[in-house]
Amino acid sequence: MRQYLFTILLTAALTTALAWAVWRLSMRYKLYPGIRERDVHKTPTPRLGGIAMFLGIVIAILVSAPNPFFQIFWGDPRAVWAILGASLLIVLVGVADDLWDLDWTIKLGAQFLAAGIIAVGGGLQIYALPIGGMTLVSSWTSIVLTMFSIVIVMNAVNFIDGLDGLVAGVCLIANGVFFVYSYMLTRDTLTTNSSLATFLAAAMVGACAGFLVLNWKPAKLFMGDAGALLLGLLMATSTIVVTSQLPPSLLDPVEGIGRSQLFGAFLPTLLPLVVVLLPLADFGLAVLRRTSAGKSPFAPDRKHLHHRMLDLGHSDRDAVLIFYAWTAVISLAVLLMYLATREDWYGQYWIGVVFGVIGVAACLVLTLMPTRRTLGAPEAPTPAAQEA
Repeated sequence: MRQYLFTILLTAALTTALAWAVWRLSMRYKLYPGIRERDVHKTPTPRLGGIAMFLGIVIAILVSAPNPFFQIFWGDPRAVWAILGASLLIVLVGVADDLWDLDWTIKLGAQFLAAGIIAVGGGLQIYALPIGGMTLVSSWTSIVLTMFSIVIVMNAVNFIDGLDGLVAGVCLIANGVFFVYSYMLTRDTLTTNSSLATFLAAAMVGACAGFLVLNWKPAKLFMGDAGALLLGLLMATSTIVVTSQLPPSLLDPVEGIGRSQLFGAFLPTLLPLVVVLLPLADFGLAVLRRTSAGKSPFAPDRKHLHHRMLDLGHSDRDAVLIFYAWTAVISLAVLLMYLATREDWYGQYWIGVVFGVIGVAACLVLTLMPTRRTLGAPEAPTPAAQEA
């Protein structure tokens, strides 16, 4: 655990220092776009924070190379170099889009290329699903499923990037929960504490925490598409790594360790979906909304979930905190239910269920209770916040 804590602290410190440098350079050379109609913020703000997050994570990965504790994934570095290559590609395209607004087809093509580097070049694929131990019928099926999964998560995370501290905080909470889950799962199934998935989660926790220093309201720097797509890429990749490391017996409720562990077998697929549930919901609603109107699913608008929260009467800061609460409640509830599959908590599913029900009820009350204005009162000016 100390190795991972060092990774978190190192990445956080590097990201904060690099983000400050990026901000100073961006302000000096006016590397920031103008205000768009759909933007919530009112002051031109640099959107190159993803560069700092990328460099912080890359340095943390390279520092881990000579560490014997992390040789479990550096022993065959093909996957690590594929992750670095795909991340570099997506950050370069994201920076170009943050500066010049690329066509969505170019961005989508780059996303699939990055996903292909992970799936084909790195050999990180979804080989089996926890449904009676079902194995994918062909390598192409595995590659296609892996690529689409990565691209969907990338866009889902990017779609909620619209308020100061929103994406960084949501991903910090989500990856924090995933870090705990991956650490326990690795220790239980592989009798080791070292895992590429756990390391990636730790690096993302550090990067998000370090970036929040400059991204919390009022934000001096936005992560832009480069940062949001990078987080989505790494979150999807860490999920795939966890799924591929499971022993086949865990996916078989009859011949394996028993039906009582079937829920634990579903979690490599379920928990990652849960921790990005809000981004995925926003992504799905946006695709349906835009395609039904005859538009491209990637055509920008001002109807994302965070925009609707502002329209309900929430201040931008309260809307962000409510998103944090939803992410924490849902992901922690599923994590508690996973603990019920372990010997020390065996069968105590009700703890996670009760926590989830109470937490969801509280989040609903907070979501539906306006904090900025009352009905019939004039709307206060929108505070400075991050772009959609």
